Amino acid sequence: MSTSNTAWFAVSVTVKTAATEAIEFAFNCLDSLGTEINDMPKADRDSVTVIGYFQDLPDEKSLRHELDNSLEVYGLLADSIVAVTTAEVKNEDWLAEWKKHWKPTNIGRFVIAAPWHEIDDPEKIVIRIDPNMAFGTGTHETTQLCLAAIDERYQAGQSFLDVGTGTGILAIAVAKMAEGSKIIACDTDGEAVAIARENAEVNRVGNQIEFFTGPISADLERFDFVCANLTADVIIPILPLLVEKTRETLVMSGILAEQEESIVNAFPQELAGKYFITHSGEWISVTVGVD
Repeated sequence: MSTSNTAWFAVSVTVKTAATEAIEFAFNCLDSLGTEINDMPKADRDSVTVIGYFQDLPDEKSLRHELDNSLEVYGLLADSIVAVTTAEVKNEDWLAEWKKHWKPTNIGRFVIAAPWHEIDDPEKIVIRIDPNMAFGTGTHETTQLCLAAIDERYQAGQSFLDVGTGTGILAIAVAKMAEGSKIIACDTDGEAVAIARENAEVNRVGNQIEFFTGPISADLERFDFVCANLTADVIIPILPLLVEKTRETLVMSGILAEQEESIVNAFPQELAGKYFITHSGEWISVTVGVD
């Protein structure tokens, strides 16, 4: 994604506080560049404004559909939304806002930080992501769940497959943990792959990760550790293939807590009792021991 735009677009949705995460989910589905929560309290202290930033302004029909769908997924009513507004944001204002609001995110040994953040802890593995160029900055629960699983279970030397790499954060994390390990990352979105490559170069691990555009296929080799941070509707059809391509550990996320049963029911019978669930807010990760 080019950073030469002279303007971006902001969609501001004022909602009841309980619907905050649902609106962030909707913006994610619309491929927002990032989100910001303006939590300055209203007089009644029961609403916040969630702002999504976009390279191109979503059309009204698509925006309304994703907002309504996300509220339904989270079990909320349409009246959770108080107001929706749109605005153009000049490039210099966009950069200033991100520098003001975006803070480093700590997950175990990892810290996801912008280029301008100073990280003084030598024990931390720093992943640099420029919010100006990336949709998906590692702050979402599903990314954090996957990073936590990598931090806990990944062993240096294991081969690693990142399915649905997005901005490449998971593959970059592994590359920084284990130089020389075989790491492959893929995504069906060519723009995402291009951004992931840029992020890998920024983090000086570009030569350690092999990226490709497309889905995983039957002729792909097996990997010791596989991560699939997708959505339940994408994971379930390819679950047998994900299991087949996993030699030891499979981690899946992008799954809402209410979808846990549908994921578990899709497991091959031989994996019964070989998995555990981790929760973060409305989201879960599923870690499977295949070996």
